[in-house]
Amino acid sequence: MSCADRVIAEARGWVGTPYVHQASARGAGADCLGLVRGVWRGVFGDEPEAVPPYTPDWSEPQRDEILWRGAARHLQQKRVEDAAVGDVLLFRMRASGVAKHLGIQSEVGPLPCFIHAYSGHGVIESPLSRPWARRIAARFAFPVGD
Repeated sequence: MSCADRVIAEARGWVGTPYVHQASARGAGADCLGLVRGVWRGVFGDEPEAVPPYTPDWSEPQRDEILWRGAARHLQQKRVEDAAVGDVLLFRMRASGVAKHLGIQSEVGPLPCFIHAYSGHGVIESPLSRPWARRIAARFAFPVGD
Protein backbone atom coordinates (compact mmCIF):
# COMPACT_ATOMS: atom_id res chain seq x y z
CA MET A 1 0.00 0.00 0.00
CA SER A 2 1.41 3.41 -0.96
CA CYS A 3 1.92 6.23 1.53
CA ALA A 4 -1.02 8.13 -0.02
CA ASP A 5 -3.25 5.05 0.27
CA ARG A 6 -2.31 4.68 3.95
CA VAL A 7 -3.01 8.38 4.59
CA ILE A 8 -6.45 8.20 2.96
CA ALA A 9 -7.39 4.92 4.67
CA GLU A 10 -6.45 6.45 8.02
CA ALA A 11 -8.29 9.71 7.29
CA ARG A 12 -11.44 7.88 6.19
CA GLY A 13 -11.32 5.97 9.47
CA TRP A 14 -11.88 9.31 11.22
CA VAL A 15 -15.08 10.13 9.27
CA GLY A 16 -17.94 10.48 11.73
CA THR A 17 -15.73 11.76 14.55
CA PRO A 18 -17.50 14.75 16.17
CA TYR A 19 -16.00 18.22 15.87
CA VAL A 20 -14.27 19.23 19.11
CA HIS A 21 -11.96 22.25 19.17
CA GLN A 22 -8.32 21.29 19.96
CA ALA A 23 -9.15 17.56 20.14
CA SER A 24 -7.42 14.74 18.25
CA ALA A 25 -9.12 11.51 19.30
CA ARG A 26 -10.56 9.26 16.60
CA GLY A 27 -14.23 8.61 17.29
CA ALA A 28 -14.33 10.99 20.27
CA GLY A 29 -13.51 14.41 18.83
CA ALA A 30 -11.24 16.33 16.48
CA ASP A 31 -10.85 19.68 14.81
CA CYS A 32 -9.12 20.11 11.45
CA LEU A 33 -5.62 20.17 12.95
CA GLY A 34 -6.53 17.28 15.23
CA LEU A 35 -7.51 15.21 12.19
CA VAL A 36 -4.17 15.85 10.47
CA ARG A 37 -2.32 15.13 13.72
CA GLY A 38 -4.27 11.89 14.14
CA VAL A 39 -3.53 10.79 10.59
CA TRP A 40 0.16 11.55 11.18
CA ARG A 41 0.14 9.35 14.31
CA GLY A 42 -1.75 6.56 12.55
CA VAL A 43 0.56 6.46 9.54
CA PHE A 44 3.94 7.75 10.74
CA GLY A 45 4.02 7.39 14.55
CA ASP A 46 4.73 10.09 17.11
CA GLU A 47 3.84 13.65 16.23
CA PRO A 48 6.88 15.78 15.35
CA GLU A 49 6.09 18.47 17.95
CA ALA A 50 3.64 19.26 20.71
CA VAL A 51 0.84 21.61 19.69
CA PRO A 52 0.27 24.48 22.12
CA PRO A 53 -3.29 25.57 22.96
CA TYR A 54 -4.90 27.72 20.28
CA THR A 55 -8.03 29.77 19.88
CA PRO A 56 -10.62 29.31 17.12
CA ASP A 57 -9.49 32.56 15.46
CA TRP A 58 -5.98 31.12 14.82
CA SER A 59 -4.23 34.41 15.62
CA GLU A 60 -6.30 36.19 12.99
CA PRO A 61 -6.24 39.53 14.87
CA GLN A 62 -2.43 39.50 14.70
CA ARG A 63 -2.45 38.33 11.04
CA ASP A 64 0.07 35.67 12.05
CA GLU A 65 0.22 32.58 9.78
CA ILE A 66 0.94 30.16 12.65
CA LEU A 67 -0.74 27.16 11.02
CA TRP A 68 1.08 27.70 7.71
CA ARG A 69 4.47 27.93 9.45
CA GLY A 70 3.74 24.78 11.45
CA ALA A 71 2.78 22.84 8.33
CA ALA A 72 5.91 24.05 6.54
CA ARG A 73 8.10 22.76 9.39
CA HIS A 74 6.90 19.17 9.02
CA LEU A 75 5.36 18.77 5.57
CA GLN A 76 6.71 19.36 2.07
CA GLN A 77 5.14 22.41 0.45
CA LYS A 78 3.96 21.94 -3.13
CA ARG A 79 2.48 24.10 -5.83
CA VAL A 80 -1.26 24.48 -5.23
CA GLU A 81 -1.90 23.24 -8.78
CA ASP A 82 -0.03 19.94 -8.23
CA ALA A 83 -2.88 17.99 -6.67
CA ALA A 84 -2.31 14.47 -5.42
CA VAL A 85 -4.26 12.11 -3.21
CA GLY A 86 -3.00 12.39 0.37
CA ASP A 87 -2.00 16.06 0.16
CA VAL A 88 -2.69 18.31 3.12
CA LEU A 89 -4.66 21.38 2.04
CA LEU A 90 -4.49 24.67 3.93
CA PHE A 91 -7.46 26.96 3.38
CA ARG A 92 -7.92 30.70 3.82
CA MET A 93 -11.58 30.98 4.77
CA ARG A 94 -11.74 34.74 4.12
CA ALA A 95 -9.63 36.66 1.60
CA SER A 96 -8.38 39.01 4.31
CA GLY A 97 -7.93 36.32 6.99
CA VAL A 98 -5.12 33.99 7.95
CA ALA A 99 -5.11 30.44 6.62
CA LYS A 100 -6.75 28.42 9.38
CA HIS A 101 -8.48 25.32 8.02
CA LEU A 102 -6.89 22.00 7.01
CA GLY A 103 -8.06 19.04 4.99
CA ILE A 104 -6.60 15.98 3.27
CA GLN A 105 -7.21 15.50 -0.46
CA SER A 106 -8.93 12.13 -0.90
CA GLU A 107 -9.73 12.20 -4.64
CA VAL A 108 -8.32 14.04 -7.66
CA GLY A 109 -9.60 14.30 -11.21
CA PRO A 110 -13.03 15.43 -12.36
CA LEU A 111 -14.65 14.88 -8.92
CA PRO A 112 -12.01 15.92 -6.37
CA CYS A 113 -12.79 15.44 -2.67
CA PHE A 114 -11.17 16.10 0.68
CA ILE A 115 -11.56 14.93 4.26
CA HIS A 116 -11.73 17.54 7.01
CA ALA A 117 -13.14 18.26 10.45
CA TYR A 118 -15.68 21.01 10.06
CA SER A 119 -17.44 22.83 12.86
CA GLY A 120 -21.06 21.71 13.09
CA HIS A 121 -20.41 18.63 10.92
CA GLY A 122 -17.52 16.66 12.44
CA VAL A 123 -15.06 14.78 10.26
CA ILE A 124 -16.56 14.46 6.78
CA GLU A 125 -15.52 13.81 3.20
CA SER A 126 -16.60 16.71 1.02
CA PRO A 127 -16.44 17.54 -2.68
CA LEU A 128 -13.56 19.92 -3.35
CA SER A 129 -16.00 22.23 -5.09
CA ARG A 130 -15.04 25.52 -6.71
CA PRO A 131 -15.86 27.53 -3.54
CA TRP A 132 -13.54 25.29 -1.51
CA ALA A 133 -10.82 25.08 -4.18
CA ARG A 134 -10.53 28.84 -4.50
CA ARG A 135 -9.79 29.03 -0.76
CA ILE A 136 -6.72 26.78 -0.94
CA ALA A 137 -3.78 28.89 0.25
CA ALA A 138 -1.16 26.12 0.30
CA ARG A 139 -0.71 22.44 -0.46
CA PHE A 140 1.66 20.07 1.33
CA ALA A 141 2.76 16.46 1.04
CA PHE A 142 3.51 14.22 3.99
CA PRO A 143 7.29 13.74 4.26
CA VAL A 144 7.35 10.01 3.59
CA GLY A 145 7.23 8.97 -0.07
CA ASP A 146 5.51 5.97 -1.61
